[in-house]
Amino acid sequence: MGLTISSLFSRLFGKKQMRILMVGLDAAGKTTILYKLKLGEIVTTIPTIGFNVETVEYKNICFTVWDVGGQDKIRPLWRHYFQNTQGLIFVVDSNDRERIQEGAAVLQKMLLEDELQDAVLLLFANKQDLPNAMAISEMTDKLGLQSLRNRTVSIGRGKVGVSRLILSCLSALFCYCYCLEVGSHL
Repeated sequence: MGLTISSLFSRLFGKKQMRILMVGLDAAGKTTILYKLKLGEIVTTIPTIGFNVETVEYKNICFTVWDVGGQDKIRPLWRHYFQNTQGLIFVVDSNDRERIQEGAAVLQKMLLEDELQDAVLLLFANKQDLPNAMAISEMTDKLGLQSLRNRTVSIGRGKVGVSRLILSCLSALFCYCYCLEVGSHL
């Protein structure tokens, strides 16, 4: 009995773990987002060949964030990171109108993968501060998000410089996954 109460208390109030996979087309800003979260500042990055992984702590949540390169030759390797993914962040460059259809095709194909069926999706519309950035409604339409009826989808928008916004999006993602356990503790 004591072990059951202790286990319940730990699940409700202890540190939570969440595995996040962050993907998107190349140059969307994934690595910049990751290091803004980890270090609290924007760092100069180069195109990711392979992956970066960092642990980001926020409130009582420990996010393990896997940032995988988005070049077309690397995308087939994404499937090796799908296992045990609880949250999927798909980062889109809001200013890149020429590649939005490519992004839609990549996202739709990835969401058909069995290993990601239970993962909560966060679409992060990055670079919203640029003058030619698409509105969220336009991106939702062009990415075909309205067709995702059986999936929990959250949409965050902003620019990389606002780490509080990104952390809020991660927190929302966590709540979708663990809303009954976490309740009002976030």
